[in-house]
Amino acid sequence: MKKLACMLAVVMALSLGLTACGGSETSGATADGTASGEGKQLVVQVGPDPETLDPALNSTIDGGEMLIHSFETLLNLNENNEVVPGQAESWDVSEDGMTWTFHLRQGLKWSDGSDLTAEDFVYSWQRMADPATAAPYAETLLGMVKNFNEITTGAMDPSELGVSAPDAQTFVVELGQPCTYFDKIASFISGAPVKKDVVEANGDAWAVDVSTYVSNGPFYMTEWVPGSHIVYSKNPNYWDADSIKLDSIRFLLIEDENAAYSAYETGEAHMVKSVPTEEIPSLKDSADFHVDTIMGTYYLSVQTQKEPLNDPNVRKALSLAIDRDYVANTVMQGTYTPAGSLVGPGITDADGSTPFEDVANGGEPYISTDPADFEANLAEAKQLLADAGYPNGEGFPVIEYLTNDAGYHQAVAEYLQSAWAELGITLEVKVAEWQSVTATRRAGDFDIARNGWSCDYNDPSSLLDLFYTGNGNNDGQYSNAEFDAQMDIARSTNDVNERFTALHAAEDILMNDMAMIPLAYYNDYWLQSDAVVGSWHSPYGYWYFQYADIVE
Repeated sequence: MKKLACMLAVVMALSLGLTACGGSETSGATADGTASGEGKQLVVQVGPDPETLDPALNSTIDGGEMLIHSFETLLNLNENNEVVPGQAESWDVSEDGMTWTFHLRQGLKWSDGSDLTAEDFVYSWQRMADPATAAPYAETLLGMVKNFNEITTGAMDPSELGVSAPDAQTFVVELGQPCTYFDKIASFISGAPVKKDVVEANGDAWAVDVSTYVSNGPFYMTEWVPGSHIVYSKNPNYWDADSIKLDSIRFLLIEDENAAYSAYETGEAHMVKSVPTEEIPSLKDSADFHVDTIMGTYYLSVQTQKEPLNDPNVRKALSLAIDRDYVANTVMQGTYTPAGSLVGPGITDADGSTPFEDVANGGEPYISTDPADFEANLAEAKQLLADAGYPNGEGFPVIEYLTNDAGYHQAVAEYLQSAWAELGITLEVKVAEWQSVTATRRAGDFDIARNGWSCDYNDPSSLLDLFYTGNGNNDGQYSNAEFDAQMDIARSTNDVNERFTALHAAEDILMNDMAMIPLAYYNDYWLQSDAVVGSWHSPYGYWYFQYADIVE
């Protein structure tokens, strides 16, 4: 991943002079949504320059937002969050649930006009399974596929992954363990196909140069000016191109929320995700200010392999010293919800309707978020720290908190400084650009870092899997054999009740260890012009503009 980050920087710098390839320079949106040389163009802001736009390597929601417009997976999610056909027009599941057969649409094409076949999915999934790719989502997407575990240990070659293409329109997946929600997995963007000859000819650079960025979705990249914008133009080779109303989408690469807000206020952007926190009180009653719940949790990653943070009592003390109600309702101005567990609202239990959190821990949060309980929490935190050998923080080293400064992140960091000072602990805040934060976290080169996860499907494993030993997104390098054993049960059983019993046991272990520190449950908030119609926001934190239109 470090190599990729370096390559990204070099190639983007070199590509500054090449950005006109396949697309013309534009100057933003006009009142009717058009821009010079771009026809009907939607202009949106969802984040800064992505760390990567390789489907297999992306692990950020802003990168995923762009990827869902340029790539398409076997299956899709519609505006009701239901699984629907994508590149596959239909699929079959064997009676024992262990073989999934996807029937691709006839005549599928890449954005360069060449044929896309089932072999492209075989190559792409084998590439993701290859440990050399270092795909962060490999475990999540492929952990249940036949031979994946043997491939990760080097006992088998990636070519032995349980996927095959008996013909050009048929992609077969053999599972090594049951997965009743594999249709949701098949709709996840990391499983999108990539073009073998392009990837192998260009290496990591294929995904940062518009001349080699071949995709298969409703749009394809025609311009990338680092630090400014990315333009995705309508893909005439997309199977459903006749339903695409926009000529292009211009993603403004803005990290500073004041700049994003200015772009919206001046009419340069139709939608912005980054809204200045100081503006929220005055915007809350505006028709174009939107708040929507998502399945996700804002948490702190703790480097569990580093002293003294390797002590669960220390991690628990740090957690209990946080007034979550104050964080969510004062620091975050009520735009988030206090979190007393990792798995939060929207995620359902075994029956598909009861909230998972209503069953977890006997229906009680693992950490009380009631303001009336905070003083008791703080007293317990001080005792735990003393039990760990640091009474009143004596002898505790200075620790560093890594964050970016968008949204509430820096305000949260400043709160943590004051909260942990109550324990006698000194916290230094390191603010970095988002790309640097994600790369540093993944390398494990931090003490504590702001983190968060929006679920990729409605299942608690979407969050719990992150903490499995060796998971590519296990930034805090947490490892507990008992936790892994419960997750293995959840992965291997066909009995839904047994599976969810194991998932609850896994969360019990995780929270008892305080493997991470949950702060708040996510809600997305954004500004969007009412001129934009036909778009939707999903509970996984993505905005879908594929079928959007701009009206006067």
